[in-house]
Amino acid sequence: MRSIKYKLGEFFIIFIVLPIVFVIQFPIWIKMIIGLSGFLYIIYVLLKIEKNRFKVGPSLNWPIFWKRTGVTFVFIAVITTIFVWITDKEALFSVMINKPKLWILILFFYSIFSVYPQELIYRTFFFQRYHGFFKNTNILIFINAIVFSLGHIFFRNSLVLVLTFIGGLIFAISFNKTRSTLLVTIEHAIYGCWLFTVGMGSMLGFPS
Repeated sequence: MRSIKYKLGEFFIIFIVLPIVFVIQFPIWIKMIIGLSGFLYIIYVLLKIEKNRFKVGPSLNWPIFWKRTGVTFVFIAVITTIFVWITDKEALFSVMINKPKLWILILFFYSIFSVYPQELIYRTFFFQRYHGFFKNTNILIFINAIVFSLGHIFFRNSLVLVLTFIGGLIFAISFNKTRSTLLVTIEHAIYGCWLFTVGMGSMLGFPS
């Protein structure tokens, strides 16, 4: 499971074939079984093959993380607020204002059951398994953003693909700097929750 050929096949199936398969119309329960099986495989590889131990690193630089994340968040917040105001003014903060309980519930479940698994797959697993394929870190980050975007192709929305590619770049850069799944998960959750809050949730599959 550590050979180059095995890893290349693994990469192709997980990050290319499966996202394309999920675009095809077939029963959702089959897709859920496939997705869960793939996720359990990734957990197995991380624990048994890569010998990961899921723990909070003692040397995390929280002040720098919050400063960098805060600056990025302000930029994203301004741009997305203007975008929603222009394109769909009625959606601006509509769920938070009209359905606050649903808003809180979705933010919680999204952060725990969507963001964290995504970061395990696309950052922790991806970087540990395939970093050796790339001599140039920038190419590694770029490919990571590409496959992260491809992982959202089932939304059939070009704007979603652009947003997830940009998000993929941000999260890959963060993970490359910190090597912390926790930090990049928090960052991902902040930006993703904001998109839902500001009124862009429907195109990203959030119930509204």
